Amino acid sequence: MKKKMLIAGAITLSVFGTTVAQAARDYIEIVGSSTVYPFATVVAEQFGKSTSYKTPKIESTGSGGGFKLFCGGVGVEYPDITNASRAIKKSEIERCAAAGVKDIVEVKIGYDGIVLATSKAKPALQLSEKDIFMALAKEVPTADGNLIANPYKTWKDVNPALPNTKIEVLGPPPTSGTRDAFVELAMEGGAKKFDSLAELKKADEKAFVKVAHTLREDGAYIEAGENDNLIVQKLQANPDAVGIFGFSFLDQNSDIVQGSFINGQEPTFDAIADGSYPVSRPLFFYVKKAHVDVIPGMKEYLGEFTSEKSWGPEGYLADKGMIPMPDAERKEYAATVKSLKTL
Repeated sequence: MKKKMLIAGAITLSVFGTTVAQAARDYIEIVGSSTVYPFATVVAEQFGKSTSYKTPKIESTGSGGGFKLFCGGVGVEYPDITNASRAIKKSEIERCAAAGVKDIVEVKIGYDGIVLATSKAKPALQLSEKDIFMALAKEVPTADGNLIANPYKTWKDVNPALPNTKIEVLGPPPTSGTRDAFVELAMEGGAKKFDSLAELKKADEKAFVKVAHTLREDGAYIEAGENDNLIVQKLQANPDAVGIFGFSFLDQNSDIVQGSFINGQEPTFDAIADGSYPVSRPLFFYVKKAHVDVIPGMKEYLGEFTSEKSWGPEGYLADKGMIPMPDAERKEYAATVKSLKTL
């Protein structure tokens, strides 16, 4: 009881080399990836039901937005955990360190595929990585290797085997880890299919990345925010549109939307798990170690997330569409959580 009274009154954090009195917060605060959000929400709800601690507060900000908030500083006014659909960048680690966030625990939680989804009112698209790049890159190479503004208006312009429908792709904004992964996996994969861009990659990596990662700004690619449910709704309203989001949202809405085939492979749980689906990525969350012994329930929440009943092959997160890690990886990251090993 005394411990709870102390938490409800004031918390003392030893940070930045000094002791700082902080107003208390008696719940875990989590920000970050919209892709990880539904998984973290299920864990939070289970944690709230099965323990005496309050259900964590989770905000979907996008991976980049989450890191910005997480790296703001140490103390109860800053988030304890940030979810991410990509690994933390070196620049973000440096930003964290500059604000006093020096001990960060990285926890990989599973895998996800990035899908290009369409309404079930139309046949599923059969795309290659090259088709995706040609449809969405701001600049594309000509036969002689020169770069020009993307001239393609329809999918049939990109590939005669594709439908004669306007290219209209609803996708995430620059703050999203899904977008980061999409341009690195799908767009770069397509760009390398052009000899001139493959040579550019060898000669000037930065120049290649700029071409491969820069999406159209002429209306063919539409930033639809961090709300993947909204993209699903828009696909229902416009059967010719394509939406980019994580496999879990496809899985949860499989009665109304379908995934496009990429390089002949349909996005399925098994295809993502065995690596045959080409556009897949790991999912993470990051923990502020300085908060673990201060914010009530942190260790217990981490334990819930990394338990076999949660992230195992038969766990409730697999039921929600997350692809579990192999046994060895789960053991590795469970050990990381237990020891709070930092980056």
